[in-house]
Amino acid sequence: MNKTMLNHYAQLAMEVGLQVKEGDIVSIRCPVEAQAFGRAAVQAAYEAGAKEVDINWGDDFVTRQRFENEALDHFTRFPEWQKVKFTDLAERGAKFLAISSADPDLLDGIDSQKIIANQKSTAKGLEAYRKKMMNDEVSWCVISVPTGKWAQKIFPDQTEEEAVESLWDRIFAATRMHETDPIAAWKAHLDDLQKRQDFLQKHDFEKLHFTSDKGTDLEILLPEGHVWTSGGSKNAKGEPFVANLPTEEVFTLPHKTGVNGVVYSTKPLNYGGQLIDDFRLVLKDGRVEEYQAAQGEKALTELFSVDEGSRYLGEVALVPYHSPISDTGIIFYNTLFDENAACHLAFGEAYPTSLSGGEKMTEEELQEKGVNRSLSHVDFMIGDATLSITGITKDGKEVPVFEKGNWAFS
Repeated sequence: MNKTMLNHYAQLAMEVGLQVKEGDIVSIRCPVEAQAFGRAAVQAAYEAGAKEVDINWGDDFVTRQRFENEALDHFTRFPEWQKVKFTDLAERGAKFLAISSADPDLLDGIDSQKIIANQKSTAKGLEAYRKKMMNDEVSWCVISVPTGKWAQKIFPDQTEEEAVESLWDRIFAATRMHETDPIAAWKAHLDDLQKRQDFLQKHDFEKLHFTSDKGTDLEILLPEGHVWTSGGSKNAKGEPFVANLPTEEVFTLPHKTGVNGVVYSTKPLNYGGQLIDDFRLVLKDGRVEEYQAAQGEKALTELFSVDEGSRYLGEVALVPYHSPISDTGIIFYNTLFDENAACHLAFGEAYPTSLSGGEKMTEEELQEKGVNRSLSHVDFMIGDATLSITGITKDGKEVPVFEKGNWAFS
């Protein structure tokens, strides 16, 4: 990858994603395969004014070796030093950048009990840190960089080097890096998403009804006081940030017990290094009561085993079928991209910020308002070229929101 482009991409992460300013603390999670980008991100953070930059390296090979060789009880304990470190960074107001680039098949064939134990212990160990992120108390951003196995999963007929270059090209297209002025292009894009957000907020829909040719027929009740959010967010200090690069979504939360009907997935879900594909869910009073999957049904069962809240929904996100991501014509096998190529829902935790005043409410108050609570938050894609969404107002008026997979209003 051209070093100049790599540096510009790192600058995008710091200037558009985290919007780093003088005196900030920045924390970066990066795979060792993306070392060049990790170093560029550190440099970009300091150039933007950061006073302290912390980087945490991850290694898929080491992760696989751990799961293959360590005993189950090792995965039930989360390292105390990691809990202290990330909680401390969050309490000091650090801004967090995560590079999402894992091998989609990383944990294929691993004992499911180890995976479940690791997910639970990690979620509990990082609960305080994660809560600050879910409440947007701190700025955070997720971005991706190609790695070998991930790239070859998408382009299996290419050499690893060719596949990585092909994936770089698709990532740059999706993140508007091919534009003459990517930062200006992002500003225009965020302005457009804001207009979509304003339309939805103005109508204050009571329900959304989803239908598609694949068989989806799902009604989602929205709680009183729900808030629509688009690409841009603000932390507790009022500082702007963009949580996902790329992002095409406008999202809110469903009422925990107000989801009924059937919904079909439209893209594979990479969950904990396992692929779940072509699945069907039946929900009654918000809870997933039935499910089947052509691939990865065991992994879907693991997902629902995290806690009771993982069987309920915590997010409903609207994404047009035609977007720079979807128009690449590929499946990324990475939720950051695939969720921004199609309308999606999320199992588990709802963002408290999706309810007016929710970030200041107690757990009991959130639950009373119909906000789902869980240790997990997992997005899955339901949008395609046939998806229609109708908004239903409190007085029963029906308003087209999506037609044939895209926004029904300009």
